[in-house]
Amino acid sequence: MTWRDRAGALLASMPVQVLCRLALGGIFIYASLDKIAHPRAFAGIVANYAILPDWLVTLPALALPWLELLAGLLLVAGIWTRSAAATLSLLLLAFMLVLAFNALRGVDLSCGCFSTSAADKENAWVLVGRDLLILLPGIVILLFGREKEAEDPNKLKGKR
Repeated sequence: MTWRDRAGALLASMPVQVLCRLALGGIFIYASLDKIAHPRAFAGIVANYAILPDWLVTLPALALPWLELLAGLLLVAGIWTRSAAATLSLLLLAFMLVLAFNALRGVDLSCGCFSTSAADKENAWVLVGRDLLILLPGIVILLFGREKEAEDPNKLKGKR
């Protein structure tokens, strides 16, 4: 057995998969709570990114935290894990792109990641790096996770 096989087996193991699910899901559940509790403040943060027209800010500001919460809960519960991990991974990629875009423009803003306080400002490149680390459990789930496979209907037909 090569080191790649051993690494793949380790990453596909149940303890590692559960740890990845709990870590990624828990982070997004936590991140959603302040945004859900303070939708106006979060809408202000979304507007500060200056990538959406003003009339389009409210919908993502209201929908994103609930999507984060739902996908996080599904991941922690082990339901539709690959879909939930894919959703959260895509959100992380979008967040990284938006942060990098604003960093390149020299815009100093609060990311709104874990707090709706506009005073919580950090270096955007540090946040992109942090998001890359948070993305790792999602990649492990997507590449090495195994969900229960549905019964093949063709196999059932032959077993009458």
